[in-house]
Order: sequence, then structure tokens, then C-alpha cells
Amino acid sequence: MQREETALNVVKRKPTSTERIRVTLADEIVRGMIGPGVVLDETSLAQRFEVSRTPVREAIRQLEAIGFVEARPHRGAVVPNFTPERVNEMFYVMAELESLCARLAAENMPADKAGQLTAAHETCRARAEAEDVAGYYEANAAFHELIYSLGDNDFLADVTRGVRNRLQPFRRAQFGSSGRIHQSIEEHAAIVEAILARDADGAARLARDHIRVVRTSVGSVAPALRS
Repeated sequence: MQREETALNVVKRKPTSTERIRVTLADEIVRGMIGPGVVLDETSLAQRFEVSRTPVREAIRQLEAIGFVEARPHRGAVVPNFTPERVNEMFYVMAELESLCARLAAENMPADKAGQLTAAHETCRARAEAEDVAGYYEANAAFHELIYSLGDNDFLADVTRGVRNRLQPFRRAQFGSSGRIHQSIEEHAAIVEAILARDADGAARLARDHIRVVRTSVGSVAPALRS
């Protein structure tokens, strides 16, 4: 699966067929439009998206890599059952990892990186003010990625990134919740302020709370996943 964009200055580009298919299917799975046990048939999906089976096959492979599809003998690619309890477990781990990343960023961030963090936040704010949901999602991913790197713990960054990628479709879906982008910006602002102030406890708490709000927002766009 491709890593989320990490550049601060996210360059807009047209998504590939594989990306378009993967994002659409993942969003429909999160929202319950494609339910548990449904088989993702390559031929039918190729007809739906008006592409060959190759990008469909790759999209399904990428979904399987993050646990959004299960390969079952004699059945093919099947949508798993995401229960509220399972999603809660995933977000609990994500919240603790993000909290630790923010703590280490506050403790270890080099002084000359402060401007980079501020710039990443302002990029998110600009996308939010432009009501650019897709652009905000990419800038948001870059913002979080920067915090991972500022903690100066590559192992933690890798583990956090891996969990984030598994939750990527849920985190993308949250922005369908009314006002969520602007609320997210304010949460980011508080995290940035704490990191710049070297307030490790505050940064950790705010990052944890941020992910908890993300979890609640997912429930607002996917009623079946309300906790």
C-alpha cells in the first residue's frame, strides 16, 4: 500500500485508477454501503469503474494489506466485519501512539524545526478555509507525519504509521461529518502550542483527545460503528 503523503507542500495530482477504486471501496465499507461478507468481484468492479481488472486487483490487494479485505479460500476477497468494539480497540491504540509521538516531539523537537511545524499547521488551516476536503486530508496526514518525525524515535514512528495506515479509511471518512475539518484545525492548534511550549504532558493529552474525537466523528458518518 502506498504511504500517505508526507510532504508539507502537498502537490495536487489526479489520483490513479487504483487509488480512486481503493478510496471509494474503503469509504463504502466504512459507511456500511458494502457490508460484511460481501465478495469483491474483480469483473463486476472493473465494469463499475470502467477500467481493466488490473487496477481493481491492485486496489483489492492494498485493502487486504490494511485489513479491509480478507482473502478466503474458494470465495476470493471478502469484506470483514468491523464491529464498534473492534474499531474502539484500533482507535485506542492509535490514540496512545499519537499521544506518545506528541510527547516526544515536545521533548525532542530541534529548535530550528519549530517553523516547520507551524507551517504544516498553517497549510492545514489554508485547506480548511478553502473547504478543500481532499487537500485537507493530505495536509493533515503530512502534519501528523511531521509530529512522528519530530520525536526522534524511528521505531515509534514506523509503528504509529503502520497503525495509521490501517485506520486510514476511517480517518478519511470522519471529514464527512459537518464542521469536522474546522474542529480538527482547532485541535491541531492546541497540540502545536503545547509542543512549541515544550509541554510534554499537555501535548500528549491533547493528541490523545484528538484521536478520541476522530473516533466519535467516524460514528457520526457510519452509524453502525457508533461506540
